[in-house]
Amino acid sequence: MQYLGIDFQMNHPPKLDPGFIPFGVWRAAYLKDAKKPIAIAVERDKGRISVQRSFIHGTPGMAEADYRYVERYVKFLLWSIGGFRVYVCGCSEIAKRLQKTYVPEGERHFDFTFFNQLYERDLEIVDLPLDQCPAANEAAEPIGGNTDGCRIGFDAGGSDRKVSAVIDGESVYSEEVIWFPKLQEDPEYHFKHIVEAFKTAASKMPRVDAIGVSSAGTFIGNAPMVASLFIKVPRSNWDKVKTIYDRAAAEIDPNIPIVVANDGDVSALAGAMGLNTGSIMGIAMGTSEAVGYVDKDKNVLGWISELAFAPVDLAENAMQDEWSTDFGVGCKYFSQDAVIKLAPAAGIEIDESLSLAEKLKFVQGLMNEDDPRAQAIFETIGAYLAYTVVLYSQFYDIEHMMLMGRVMSGKGGDTILAVCNQILEEEYPELHKKCEVMLPDEKTRRVGQSFAAASLPRLK
Repeated sequence: MQYLGIDFQMNHPPKLDPGFIPFGVWRAAYLKDAKKPIAIAVERDKGRISVQRSFIHGTPGMAEADYRYVERYVKFLLWSIGGFRVYVCGCSEIAKRLQKTYVPEGERHFDFTFFNQLYERDLEIVDLPLDQCPAANEAAEPIGGNTDGCRIGFDAGGSDRKVSAVIDGESVYSEEVIWFPKLQEDPEYHFKHIVEAFKTAASKMPRVDAIGVSSAGTFIGNAPMVASLFIKVPRSNWDKVKTIYDRAAAEIDPNIPIVVANDGDVSALAGAMGLNTGSIMGIAMGTSEAVGYVDKDKNVLGWISELAFAPVDLAENAMQDEWSTDFGVGCKYFSQDAVIKLAPAAGIEIDESLSLAEKLKFVQGLMNEDDPRAQAIFETIGAYLAYTVVLYSQFYDIEHMMLMGRVMSGKGGDTILAVCNQILEEEYPELHKKCEVMLPDEKTRRVGQSFAAASLPRLK
Protein backbone atom coordinates (compact mmCIF):
# COMPACT_ATOMS: atom_id res chain seq x y z
CA MET A 1 0.00 0.00 0.00
CA GLN A 2 1.16 3.56 -0.60
CA TYR A 3 0.28 7.00 0.73
CA LEU A 4 2.04 10.27 -0.23
CA GLY A 5 4.89 8.34 -1.80
CA ILE A 6 5.46 6.12 1.25
CA ASP A 7 5.01 2.36 0.93
CA PHE A 8 3.65 0.68 4.05
CA GLN A 9 2.43 -2.80 4.84
CA MET A 10 -0.82 -3.87 6.47
CA ASN A 11 -1.61 -7.56 6.08
CA HIS A 12 -5.07 -7.42 7.63
CA PRO A 13 -6.93 -4.31 6.39
CA PRO A 14 -10.13 -3.68 8.37
CA LYS A 15 -12.83 -5.79 6.69
CA LEU A 16 -15.34 -2.97 6.22
CA ASP A 17 -12.78 -0.17 5.77
CA PRO A 18 -10.00 -1.33 3.40
CA GLY A 19 -8.91 2.29 2.81
CA PHE A 20 -7.81 2.70 6.43
CA ILE A 21 -4.28 4.15 6.66
CA PRO A 22 -2.98 3.55 10.19
CA PHE A 23 -0.91 6.50 11.33
CA GLY A 24 1.48 4.39 13.43
CA VAL A 25 2.22 1.95 10.60
CA TRP A 26 2.62 4.72 8.02
CA ARG A 27 4.78 6.73 10.45
CA ALA A 28 7.23 3.84 10.90
CA ALA A 29 7.52 3.44 7.12
CA TYR A 30 7.89 7.21 6.58
CA LEU A 31 10.78 7.42 9.06
CA LYS A 32 12.86 4.69 7.39
CA ASP A 33 14.31 7.10 4.80
CA ALA A 34 13.80 10.38 6.66
CA LYS A 35 17.17 11.92 7.49
CA LYS A 36 16.64 15.64 8.27
CA PRO A 37 16.33 16.07 12.06
CA ILE A 38 13.51 18.06 13.63
CA ALA A 39 12.22 18.44 17.17
CA ILE A 40 8.80 19.24 18.56
CA ALA A 41 8.59 20.66 22.09
CA VAL A 42 5.25 21.05 23.85
CA GLU A 43 4.99 23.37 26.86
CA ARG A 44 2.18 23.08 29.41
CA ASP A 45 1.40 24.18 32.97
CA LYS A 46 3.98 24.21 35.81
CA GLY A 47 6.73 24.91 33.28
CA ARG A 48 6.63 21.31 32.03
CA ILE A 49 8.09 20.76 28.57
CA SER A 50 8.01 17.53 26.58
CA VAL A 51 10.46 17.18 23.71
CA GLN A 52 10.07 14.69 20.87
CA ARG A 53 12.87 14.34 18.30
CA SER A 54 12.23 12.95 14.85
CA PHE A 55 13.12 13.33 11.17
CA ILE A 56 11.58 14.51 7.93
CA HIS A 57 12.70 13.96 4.34
CA GLY A 58 13.26 17.65 3.63
CA THR A 59 13.12 17.38 -0.19
CA PRO A 60 10.74 19.20 -2.58
CA GLY A 61 9.28 15.92 -3.79
CA MET A 62 8.38 14.90 -0.22
CA ALA A 63 7.12 18.30 0.96
CA GLU A 64 3.48 17.21 1.28
CA ALA A 65 4.41 13.97 3.03
CA ASP A 66 6.64 15.96 5.41
CA TYR A 67 3.85 18.41 6.23
CA ARG A 68 1.28 15.66 6.68
CA TYR A 69 3.63 13.82 9.03
CA VAL A 70 4.50 16.85 11.17
CA GLU A 71 0.92 18.19 11.22
CA ARG A 72 -0.44 14.84 12.45
CA TYR A 73 2.55 14.44 14.81
CA VAL A 74 1.88 17.83 16.42
CA LYS A 75 -1.82 17.02 16.67
CA PHE A 76 -1.08 13.72 18.40
CA LEU A 77 1.33 15.37 20.85
CA LEU A 78 -1.16 18.09 21.74
CA TRP A 79 -3.92 15.59 22.54
CA SER A 80 -1.68 13.13 24.35
CA ILE A 81 0.49 15.57 26.31
CA GLY A 82 -1.48 18.82 26.31
CA GLY A 83 0.02 22.26 26.00
CA PHE A 84 -0.37 25.95 25.21
CA ARG A 85 2.86 26.39 23.23
CA VAL A 86 4.32 24.15 20.53
CA TYR A 87 7.89 24.73 19.34
CA VAL A 88 8.54 23.40 15.84
CA CYS A 89 12.32 23.27 15.58
CA GLY A 90 14.22 22.63 12.37
CA CYS A 91 11.70 23.30 9.60
CA SER A 92 10.52 26.89 9.25
CA GLU A 93 8.27 26.19 6.25
CA ILE A 94 6.20 23.65 8.15
CA ALA A 95 6.12 25.81 11.30
CA LYS A 96 4.75 28.80 9.36
CA ARG A 97 2.11 26.61 7.74
CA LEU A 98 1.02 25.29 11.14
CA GLN A 99 0.82 28.85 12.50
CA LYS A 100 -1.95 29.53 9.97
CA THR A 101 -3.74 26.32 10.95
CA TYR A 102 -3.91 26.72 14.75
CA VAL A 103 -5.85 29.99 14.92
CA PRO A 104 -9.53 30.75 15.70
CA GLU A 105 -10.44 30.88 12.00
CA GLY A 106 -8.03 28.10 10.92
CA GLU A 107 -8.49 24.43 10.15
CA ARG A 108 -7.63 23.47 13.74
CA HIS A 109 -9.95 26.06 15.33
CA PHE A 110 -11.45 23.43 17.66
CA ASP A 111 -8.01 22.56 19.04
CA PHE A 112 -7.15 26.24 19.46
CA THR A 113 -10.35 26.88 21.45
CA PHE A 114 -10.00 23.74 23.56
CA PHE A 115 -6.47 24.51 24.73
CA ASN A 116 -7.36 28.16 25.23
CA GLN A 117 -10.09 27.04 27.65
CA LEU A 118 -7.85 24.47 29.31
CA TYR A 119 -4.89 26.75 30.00
CA GLU A 120 -6.70 30.10 29.75
CA ARG A 121 -4.17 31.42 27.24
CA ASP A 122 -3.89 31.26 23.45
CA LEU A 123 -2.24 28.28 21.83
CA GLU A 124 0.99 29.31 20.05
CA ILE A 125 3.06 27.64 17.34
CA VAL A 126 6.67 28.87 17.62
CA ASP A 127 9.18 28.56 14.76
CA LEU A 128 12.73 27.87 16.00
CA PRO A 129 16.03 26.56 14.60
CA LEU A 130 16.83 23.02 15.71
CA ASP A 131 19.68 24.12 17.98
CA GLN A 132 17.32 26.42 19.92
CA CYS A 133 14.86 23.70 20.90
CA PRO A 134 13.90 24.11 24.59
CA ALA A 135 15.17 21.57 27.11
CA ALA A 136 12.78 18.92 28.36
CA ASN A 137 11.31 19.37 31.82
CA GLU A 138 9.19 16.34 32.73
CA ALA A 139 8.06 15.04 36.09
CA ALA A 140 5.84 12.02 36.62
CA GLU A 141 3.63 12.16 39.70
CA PRO A 142 2.34 9.36 41.93
CA ILE A 143 -1.36 8.62 41.69
CA GLY A 144 -3.42 6.86 44.31
CA GLY A 145 -2.88 3.47 45.80
CA ASN A 146 -3.43 4.88 49.31
CA THR A 147 -5.81 2.79 51.39
CA ASP A 148 -5.29 3.94 54.99
CA GLY A 149 -8.03 5.69 56.93
CA CYS A 150 -11.65 6.52 56.19
CA ARG A 151 -12.07 7.63 52.60
CA ILE A 152 -14.75 8.75 50.17
CA GLY A 153 -14.40 7.78 46.52
CA PHE A 154 -16.63 9.54 43.99
CA ASP A 155 -17.02 8.63 40.31
CA ALA A 156 -18.75 11.38 38.32
CA GLY A 157 -20.20 9.65 35.28
CA GLY A 158 -22.24 11.27 32.54
CA SER A 159 -25.42 9.31 33.30
CA ASP A 160 -24.89 8.05 36.85
CA ARG A 161 -22.74 8.96 39.81
CA LYS A 162 -21.16 6.40 42.10
CA VAL A 163 -19.79 6.87 45.58
CA SER A 164 -17.98 4.51 47.95
CA ALA A 165 -17.13 4.67 51.63
CA VAL A 166 -13.82 2.89 52.20
CA ILE A 167 -12.20 2.09 55.53
CA ASP A 168 -8.59 0.85 55.48
CA GLY A 169 -8.95 -0.50 51.98
CA GLU A 170 -12.33 -2.20 52.48
CA SER A 171 -15.48 -0.84 50.87
CA VAL A 172 -18.17 -0.56 53.56
CA TYR A 173 -20.79 1.13 51.39
CA SER A 174 -21.38 2.04 47.78
CA GLU A 175 -24.29 3.41 45.78
CA GLU A 176 -25.12 4.40 42.22
CA VAL A 177 -27.53 7.26 41.48
CA ILE A 178 -28.93 8.42 38.14
CA TRP A 179 -28.33 12.10 37.36
CA PHE A 180 -28.33 14.36 34.29
CA PRO A 181 -25.27 16.64 34.52
CA LYS A 182 -24.88 17.17 30.77
CA LEU A 183 -28.31 18.79 30.51
CA GLN A 184 -27.87 21.38 33.28
CA GLU A 185 -26.83 25.00 32.74
CA ASP A 186 -26.72 25.84 36.46
CA PRO A 187 -23.66 24.31 38.23
CA GLU A 188 -25.64 24.41 41.46
CA TYR A 189 -27.36 21.23 40.22
CA HIS A 190 -23.99 19.46 40.00
CA PHE A 191 -22.83 20.89 43.33
CA LYS A 192 -25.89 19.64 45.22
CA HIS A 193 -25.54 16.14 43.77
CA ILE A 194 -21.84 15.96 44.61
CA VAL A 195 -22.39 17.17 48.17
CA GLU A 196 -25.26 14.71 48.63
CA ALA A 197 -23.01 11.84 47.51
CA PHE A 198 -20.20 12.95 49.82
CA LYS A 199 -22.55 13.25 52.80
CA THR A 200 -24.14 9.87 52.15
CA ALA A 201 -20.74 8.16 52.15
CA ALA A 202 -19.60 10.15 55.18
CA SER A 203 -22.64 8.93 57.15
CA LYS A 204 -21.40 5.34 56.78
CA MET A 205 -18.05 5.97 58.50
CA PRO A 206 -16.94 7.27 61.91
CA ARG A 207 -15.01 10.11 60.23
CA VAL A 208 -13.70 11.23 56.83
CA ASP A 209 -9.93 11.47 56.32
CA ALA A 210 -9.77 12.06 52.57
CA ILE A 211 -11.85 12.38 49.40
CA GLY A 212 -10.91 11.22 45.91
CA VAL A 213 -12.81 12.06 42.73
CA SER A 214 -12.77 10.42 39.31
CA SER A 215 -14.29 12.71 36.70
CA ALA A 216 -14.36 13.01 32.94
CA GLY A 217 -12.54 16.09 31.71
CA THR A 218 -9.18 17.83 31.81
CA PHE A 219 -7.98 19.43 35.02
CA ILE A 220 -5.50 21.92 36.39
CA GLY A 221 -5.13 20.75 39.98
CA ASN A 222 -8.66 19.95 41.15
CA ALA A 223 -10.24 22.44 38.75
CA PRO A 224 -12.21 21.11 35.75
CA MET A 225 -11.11 23.32 32.87
CA VAL A 226 -12.89 21.45 30.06
CA ALA A 227 -15.38 18.74 31.02
CA SER A 228 -18.39 17.18 29.31
CA LEU A 229 -20.25 16.98 32.65
CA PHE A 230 -20.54 20.77 32.54
CA ILE A 231 -21.00 21.12 28.80
CA LYS A 232 -24.17 23.23 29.19
CA VAL A 233 -22.67 25.60 31.76
CA PRO A 234 -21.79 28.97 30.14
CA ARG A 235 -18.09 29.88 30.28
CA SER A 236 -19.16 33.09 32.05
CA ASN A 237 -20.18 30.87 34.99
CA TRP A 238 -17.12 28.63 34.87
CA ASP A 239 -15.54 30.00 38.08
CA LYS A 240 -18.15 28.00 39.99
CA VAL A 241 -17.21 24.88 38.02
CA LYS A 242 -13.47 25.25 38.67
CA THR A 243 -14.02 25.25 42.44
CA ILE A 244 -16.90 22.78 42.57
CA TYR A 245 -15.09 19.77 44.01
CA ASP A 246 -13.08 21.76 46.55
CA ARG A 247 -16.25 23.54 47.69
CA ALA A 248 -18.11 20.24 47.99
CA ALA A 249 -15.33 18.75 50.12
CA ALA A 250 -15.43 21.82 52.37
CA GLU A 251 -19.08 21.00 53.11
CA ILE A 252 -17.77 17.88 54.87
CA ASP A 253 -14.67 19.50 56.41
CA PRO A 254 -12.58 22.41 55.03
CA ASN A 255 -9.38 20.62 56.12
CA ILE A 256 -10.01 17.31 54.35
CA PRO A 257 -7.52 16.57 51.56
CA ILE A 258 -9.22 16.09 48.19
CA VAL A 259 -7.69 14.98 44.89
CA VAL A 260 -9.52 15.07 41.55
CA ALA A 261 -8.24 13.02 38.60
CA ASN A 262 -9.29 12.27 35.04
CA ASP A 263 -11.49 9.19 34.87
CA GLY A 264 -9.21 7.58 32.28
CA ASP A 265 -6.23 7.79 34.62
CA VAL A 266 -8.34 6.43 37.47
CA SER A 267 -9.33 3.50 35.25
CA ALA A 268 -5.65 2.80 34.64
CA LEU A 269 -5.05 3.14 38.38
CA ALA A 270 -7.80 0.58 39.06
CA GLY A 271 -5.99 -1.76 36.68
CA ALA A 272 -2.66 -1.14 38.41
CA MET A 273 -4.24 -1.86 41.80
CA GLY A 274 -5.92 -4.98 40.47
CA LEU A 275 -2.85 -6.37 38.69
CA ASN A 276 -0.35 -4.92 41.16
CA THR A 277 1.82 -3.65 38.33
CA GLY A 278 2.38 -0.53 36.20
CA SER A 279 2.85 0.46 32.54
CA ILE A 280 -0.90 0.19 32.04
CA MET A 281 -3.07 1.97 29.51
CA GLY A 282 -6.82 1.81 29.99
CA ILE A 283 -9.12 2.44 27.03
CA ALA A 284 -12.85 2.78 27.64
CA MET A 285 -14.96 2.53 24.49
CA GLY A 286 -18.34 4.03 25.25
CA THR A 287 -19.93 7.31 24.21
CA SER A 288 -16.41 8.33 23.18
CA GLU A 289 -12.89 6.99 23.69
CA ALA A 290 -11.51 7.61 27.20
CA VAL A 291 -7.85 6.84 27.81
CA GLY A 292 -5.66 6.80 30.92
CA TYR A 293 -2.11 5.71 31.63
CA VAL A 294 0.14 4.94 34.59
CA ASP A 295 3.85 4.29 34.12
CA LYS A 296 6.00 1.44 35.43
CA ASP A 297 6.17 3.10 38.85
CA LYS A 298 2.37 3.57 38.91
CA ASN A 299 2.79 7.31 38.33
CA VAL A 300 0.87 9.55 35.94
CA LEU A 301 2.88 11.58 33.45
CA GLY A 302 0.94 14.80 33.88
CA TRP A 303 -0.32 14.35 30.31
CA ILE A 304 -3.97 14.84 29.35
CA SER A 305 -4.15 11.64 27.22
CA GLU A 306 -7.32 12.85 25.46
CA LEU A 307 -6.70 10.41 22.63
CA ALA A 308 -10.30 10.64 21.45
CA PHE A 309 -9.09 13.64 19.41
CA ALA A 310 -5.68 12.23 18.43
CA PRO A 311 -5.27 11.00 14.83
CA VAL A 312 -5.27 7.27 14.10
CA ASP A 313 -6.25 7.16 10.39
CA LEU A 314 -4.65 9.21 7.59
CA ALA A 315 -7.15 8.31 4.86
CA GLU A 316 -8.54 11.37 3.11
CA ASN A 317 -12.08 9.93 3.32
CA ALA A 318 -11.72 8.87 6.96
CA MET A 319 -14.66 9.24 9.33
CA GLN A 320 -15.17 12.84 10.46
CA ASP A 321 -15.72 13.79 14.06
CA GLU A 322 -18.63 16.23 14.10
CA TRP A 323 -17.40 18.04 17.23
CA SER A 324 -13.76 18.69 16.39
CA THR A 325 -14.44 18.60 12.60
CA ASP A 326 -11.22 16.62 12.11
CA PHE A 327 -10.98 13.36 10.19
CA GLY A 328 -9.60 10.03 11.40
CA VAL A 329 -9.41 10.73 15.13
CA GLY A 330 -9.79 8.06 17.80
CA CYS A 331 -13.34 8.74 18.98
CA LYS A 332 -14.72 7.57 15.63
CA TYR A 333 -12.88 4.24 15.83
CA PHE A 334 -13.13 3.25 19.49
CA SER A 335 -16.62 4.17 20.62
CA GLN A 336 -20.27 3.40 19.92
CA ASP A 337 -19.94 5.80 16.97
CA ALA A 338 -17.62 3.31 15.25
CA VAL A 339 -20.22 0.55 15.49
CA ILE A 340 -22.98 2.82 14.17
CA LYS A 341 -20.87 4.33 11.37
CA LEU A 342 -19.83 0.88 10.12
CA ALA A 343 -23.39 -0.51 10.07
CA PRO A 344 -24.25 0.67 6.51
CA ALA A 345 -21.05 -0.88 5.12
CA ALA A 346 -22.06 -4.13 6.82
CA GLY A 347 -25.54 -3.97 5.27
CA ILE A 348 -27.30 -3.25 8.56
CA GLU A 349 -30.12 -0.71 8.68
CA ILE A 350 -30.70 0.92 12.07
CA ASP A 351 -33.83 2.81 13.05
CA GLU A 352 -32.79 6.49 13.10
CA SER A 353 -35.27 7.24 15.89
CA LEU A 354 -33.16 5.18 18.33
CA SER A 355 -30.68 6.87 20.65
CA LEU A 356 -26.97 6.21 20.08
CA ALA A 357 -26.86 3.79 23.01
CA GLU A 358 -29.92 1.97 21.65
CA LYS A 359 -28.32 1.72 18.20
CA LEU A 360 -25.28 0.09 19.75
CA LYS A 361 -27.49 -2.35 21.67
CA PHE A 362 -29.31 -3.21 18.45
CA VAL A 363 -26.07 -4.20 16.70
CA GLN A 364 -24.87 -6.04 19.80
CA GLY A 365 -28.16 -7.94 19.78
CA LEU A 366 -27.45 -9.06 16.22
CA MET A 367 -23.97 -10.07 17.31
CA ASN A 368 -25.39 -12.20 20.11
CA GLU A 369 -27.39 -14.00 17.41
CA ASP A 370 -24.16 -14.62 15.45
CA ASP A 371 -25.20 -12.33 12.60
CA PRO A 372 -22.20 -12.26 10.19
CA ARG A 373 -22.86 -8.59 9.36
CA ALA A 374 -22.43 -7.61 13.01
CA GLN A 375 -19.42 -9.92 13.22
CA ALA A 376 -17.79 -7.93 10.40
CA ILE A 377 -18.28 -4.68 12.33
CA PHE A 378 -16.51 -5.91 15.46
CA GLU A 379 -13.77 -7.59 13.40
CA THR A 380 -13.17 -4.23 11.72
CA ILE A 381 -12.85 -2.47 15.08
CA GLY A 382 -10.44 -5.20 16.21
CA ALA A 383 -8.23 -4.43 13.21
CA TYR A 384 -8.45 -0.69 13.92
CA LEU A 385 -7.32 -1.41 17.47
CA ALA A 386 -4.38 -3.64 16.53
CA TYR A 387 -2.83 -1.03 14.25
CA THR A 388 -3.54 1.72 16.78
CA VAL A 389 -1.74 -0.27 19.49
CA VAL A 390 1.28 0.14 17.20
CA LEU A 391 0.76 3.93 17.28
CA TYR A 392 0.10 4.29 21.00
CA SER A 393 3.16 2.15 21.79
CA GLN A 394 5.33 4.66 19.94
CA PHE A 395 4.46 7.29 22.56
CA TYR A 396 3.63 5.30 25.72
CA ASP A 397 5.51 2.41 27.35
CA ILE A 398 2.64 -0.10 27.50
CA GLU A 399 2.85 -3.58 29.00
CA HIS A 400 -0.87 -4.01 29.66
CA MET A 401 -3.67 -2.46 27.61
CA MET A 402 -6.99 -2.87 29.41
CA LEU A 403 -10.16 -2.55 27.31
CA MET A 404 -13.36 -1.37 28.95
CA GLY A 405 -16.66 0.32 28.12
CA ARG A 406 -19.99 -0.78 26.70
CA VAL A 407 -18.58 -1.47 23.21
CA MET A 408 -16.38 -4.17 24.76
CA SER A 409 -19.28 -6.05 26.34
CA GLY A 410 -20.59 -9.39 25.06
CA LYS A 411 -19.54 -11.27 21.93
CA GLY A 412 -18.61 -8.05 20.13
CA GLY A 413 -15.96 -7.22 22.72
CA ASP A 414 -14.60 -10.76 22.60
CA THR A 415 -14.28 -10.45 18.81
CA ILE A 416 -12.51 -7.08 19.02
CA LEU A 417 -10.00 -8.53 21.47
CA ALA A 418 -9.43 -11.74 19.51
CA VAL A 419 -8.87 -9.99 16.16
CA CYS A 420 -6.58 -7.39 17.73
CA ASN A 421 -4.39 -10.03 19.37
CA GLN A 422 -4.32 -12.18 16.24
CA ILE A 423 -3.05 -9.30 14.08
CA LEU A 424 -0.46 -8.27 16.65
CA GLU A 425 0.77 -11.84 17.02
CA GLU A 426 1.11 -12.32 13.25
CA GLU A 427 2.45 -8.91 12.21
CA TYR A 428 4.06 -7.50 15.36
CA PRO A 429 5.18 -10.49 17.46
CA GLU A 430 7.65 -8.50 19.58
CA LEU A 431 5.05 -5.88 20.44
CA HIS A 432 2.49 -8.60 21.12
CA LYS A 433 4.92 -10.28 23.49
CA LYS A 434 5.58 -7.02 25.34
CA CYS A 435 2.06 -5.54 25.39
CA GLU A 436 -0.80 -7.66 26.70
CA VAL A 437 -4.14 -6.48 25.30
CA MET A 438 -6.79 -7.68 27.71
CA LEU A 439 -10.15 -7.27 29.39
CA PRO A 440 -10.17 -6.42 33.11
CA ASP A 441 -9.94 -9.50 35.31
CA GLU A 442 -12.34 -10.05 38.18
CA LYS A 443 -10.01 -8.51 40.75
CA THR A 444 -9.70 -5.32 38.69
CA ARG A 445 -13.47 -5.20 38.19
CA ARG A 446 -13.92 -5.47 41.96
CA VAL A 447 -11.55 -2.53 42.52
CA GLY A 448 -13.95 -0.30 40.60
CA GLN A 449 -13.70 3.34 39.66
CA SER A 450 -15.03 4.89 42.86
CA PHE A 451 -12.90 2.58 45.03
CA ALA A 452 -9.78 3.50 43.06
CA ALA A 453 -10.75 7.18 43.32
CA ALA A 454 -10.89 6.86 47.11
CA SER A 455 -7.18 5.93 47.08
CA LEU A 456 -6.11 9.15 45.32
CA PRO A 457 -5.25 11.44 48.29
CA ARG A 458 -2.39 10.89 50.68
CA LEU A 459 -3.30 11.59 54.29
CA LYS A 460 -1.73 14.65 55.84
